[in-house]
Amino acid sequence: MSEDSTIALRAAIRDKVAAAGTSFYWAMRLLPEPRREAMYAIYAFCREVDDIADEEAPDGEKRAALDAWRREIDAIFAGRSKRPLGRVLAEDVARFRLRREDFLALIDGMEMDAGLPIQGPSLEELDLYCDRVASAVGRLSVRAFGVASEDADRVAHHLGRALQLTNILRDLAEDAARDRLYLPRDYLHEAGITATAPQAVLRHPHLAQACDRLADLAERHFREARAAMASCPRRPMRPARAMGAVYHAQLHKLRQRGWLRLDEPVKLPKSTKLWLALRHGLI
Repeated sequence: MSEDSTIALRAAIRDKVAAAGTSFYWAMRLLPEPRREAMYAIYAFCREVDDIADEEAPDGEKRAALDAWRREIDAIFAGRSKRPLGRVLAEDVARFRLRREDFLALIDGMEMDAGLPIQGPSLEELDLYCDRVASAVGRLSVRAFGVASEDADRVAHHLGRALQLTNILRDLAEDAARDRLYLPRDYLHEAGITATAPQAVLRHPHLAQACDRLADLAERHFREARAAMASCPRRPMRPARAMGAVYHAQLHKLRQRGWLRLDEPVKLPKSTKLWLALRHGLI
C-alpha cells in the first residue's frame, strides 16, 4: 500500500472515530500523533469485529467472518496482510510491539456474543468476557501509549473491567431488548432472583440489589486501576486517566438515577466529557 493510500485510510479512520462521538476520541487526542493514529486503528478494528457480533445474521456467518479476521491477524504478524485496515495495523504492530494474542482475545470475546445470547453468566464467565472484550483492548492500548510493563497490564486488567461493567449497567434495557443479560447469576441469586430471562430479571423487585453489587465490583476495579496507574509513567497514561474519569462519572450518575427507570438514559454531556478528559489528562 502506497504512502498516499495509508495517509488517506488513516484520515478515514480518524474521521469515523470523530463522527462516533465517543469519549474515546477526546481521550486519544491527548497522545502524540503516531500513537494517536495507532489507537484510532485499534478502535476501528474493535468496531469491525463488534459489528460482526451484533449484526442480524446466522451464527455460522458471524463465526466465519470472525474466523476471517483471525486469519487476517495471523497474516498481519506474518507480514502479508491483505485488508487495508490490516495493513495499517501491521505498521502499528511493528512500531509499538502490539501483541497477537490480544487481538485474538478480542475476537474470542466477540465470538461469545455471536452465538446464543449471554444470559446470567457466572462471575467467572463474566470476568473472562470482560477480559476478552475490554481488558485485551487495554493491553493493546497501553503499548500504543508507550508503556509495556506489568504495571501497565494491571491498568489494562482493571480499567478494562471497570469500563465494561459500567457499560453493562448503562445498557441493561438495550441488551435485554436483544435478549442479552450480563448481570452475573451469582449476584442475581444473592438478590433472590432465580430467573435469567432478561425482561423477567429487569422487572424483578430486587433488581437493584444485583445492580448495586455489580456497581461495587466496578468501583473496586476503578480503584485498582488508579493504584496501578500510580506505578506507571504519568504522561503516557493520560488517556487512561481521562477514560477512567469519564466512565467513573458515568457510573456515579447511574447509581444516582437508580435501577427502577432503566428506560431513562444516563449520558454525560459532551462538555462534561471534554472537561474530565482535559482535567485528568493534562495534570
